[in-house]
Amino acid sequence: MAGDSSFDIVSKVDRQEVENALNMAAKEVRNRFDFKGTDASIRASGDAIEMEANGEERVKAVLDVFQTMLVRRKVDLKSLDAGEPRLSGKLWKLTVTLRQGISRENAQKISKLIRDEGPKGVRTQVQGEELRVFSKKRDDLQAVQKLVREADYEFAVQFDNYR
Repeated sequence: MAGDSSFDIVSKVDRQEVENALNMAAKEVRNRFDFKGTDASIRASGDAIEMEANGEERVKAVLDVFQTMLVRRKVDLKSLDAGEPRLSGKLWKLTVTLRQGISRENAQKISKLIRDEGPKGVRTQVQGEELRVFSKKRDDLQAVQKLVREADYEFAVQFDNYR
């Protein structure tokens, strides 16, 4: 008798891709004509990304450039948590943090969706910041992946360790 197949539902961000997008956005902000003389900049500050410019609309434009670069690098924008622009001295600042991991509440939402609408015989188990899904049939696991992908959550979802 064959054992159970499984996969993990995770919410991770590829840090290298974010770093590449950040470098590309910084280069574009330095070189673009509409950012000349606006003191616009973008840089990493620990786990956060700091943006600043001399106007609220300019700092939002820097965020837009960064988001465009993330999309090009295939990083899900749901993993970003952008704050509100705030005035600090003469410059407007905006802080963006990266969201990783699935909270217990969100894991329970996914688990409930799988129980209610997924194939019979599929089990779930919360493991830290990820959710493991088990089934005897691989077709059932693929159906669960399709179901979770189609559900629109406020966080990024990836599938990992398919075995």
